Amino acid sequence: MKIALVNPNWDFAGSIYFGCREPHLPLELGYAAALLACAGHQAAIVDAQSEELDSAALHARVAGLMPEMVVVATAPSYLFWRCAPPELRAPQATLAALADLGGRRIAVGPHGSTSPRAALRKLGVDAVVLGECEEVLVRVAGRPRAEWTGVAGLCHRVNGEIVVQGGPQAADLGSLPALRWPAATLQRHAHHHHRFDAASAVPGAEMEASRGCPYHCTFCAKENFRDAYRRRPLATILEELDGLIAAGVGYVYFIDEIFLPWRALLERLAERPVAFGVQTRIDLWRDDMLDLLGAAGCVSIEAGVESLSPEGRDRLDKDCRATTEELTRRLVYAKRSVPFVQANLIASGNDDPAAVACWRDALQAEGVWANEPVPLFPYPGSPDYRRLWGLPDDLAWERAVGYYLDRHAAFSDIQEARPRPLWELERAPR
Repeated sequence: MKIALVNPNWDFAGSIYFGCREPHLPLELGYAAALLACAGHQAAIVDAQSEELDSAALHARVAGLMPEMVVVATAPSYLFWRCAPPELRAPQATLAALADLGGRRIAVGPHGSTSPRAALRKLGVDAVVLGECEEVLVRVAGRPRAEWTGVAGLCHRVNGEIVVQGGPQAADLGSLPALRWPAATLQRHAHHHHRFDAASAVPGAEMEASRGCPYHCTFCAKENFRDAYRRRPLATILEELDGLIAAGVGYVYFIDEIFLPWRALLERLAERPVAFGVQTRIDLWRDDMLDLLGAAGCVSIEAGVESLSPEGRDRLDKDCRATTEELTRRLVYAKRSVPFVQANLIASGNDDPAAVACWRDALQAEGVWANEPVPLFPYPGSPDYRRLWGLPDDLAWERAVGYYLDRHAAFSDIQEARPRPLWELERAPR
């Protein structure tokens, strides 16, 4: 079967989305393409964002593949599945541009994982995948539509009725291969995600060493995908990394939900000519491991602190045993060997603004950057959403955006204007 795996050309205007706007490698589509090829299919990735394809150019590219199945992502890479744009505007526009091509149409991403029936209706696709999509796409591609009822983690219509088969799926990381990206793809990837110590003179890339997180912070939307913590085999990680380095990549960002201390990996990274960035919890690192992290080539740490008070961290279910003083000391210590260290703060409601400002100034004096506390968005699939309204239903995304807009007058500092309601951004369901 010929399959086109499409990453939309994302449009973030009017969205509450506060993730990075730059193109990132669509890792989920990369893994899917590799597994589909192993199963005997012809799978090609069309990254409309990276290639800056408008609707006409996208149509021409995909039509040239003569696909029998088109897969469209609802979030800009695995990196942002936990904080995806709530609206489905870009996937809807992508599917509309390809409407006359026929064949199966499948959606993958956090929307189908969290509110599958709504995603199916809004996108007008034949099916949406719940959870991690790589292995499910192989099962779908290998069966006639009449046999899709045997595929777990799939939402589709059966005799006109929408059916959800099982829950979100989790891929076997041990079976996912080392990704190999075309040279042209990597040469276009000038962006070095979350790097501030140097200009991007060589290509950058994203990859993962692990998936999931053992913690369950209230604000993290990972319950329906990338939930349980799993490591990729070390040999696979190094094979993928060596391929990137050979292709000229000089910086890698590990998209792991949480980059935990792993001595064997850090020691092998130290042997390679590559810089890298991570997102982690500073309370999980000892001084000697922070030294090794810097020696291994880490140039950027994004550390989730979230709140300065024990009450605030408890309210967010951080399960943090370190005091604020200890967290501060470790952030400052990390800055000794890592050029850029950031402490993330969330407006938890428990922190005194004057104390936050004083703490941020003190860290800045030590070279550590801390953001102004950002308001929480109750992502469907997060404990915060469940505490407010229970399990997500078909109106979960509309409810969360409406609540966010009604509750807050100021938003993240990368938003140029007030975000717009979901109904203004999306096409009406067919």
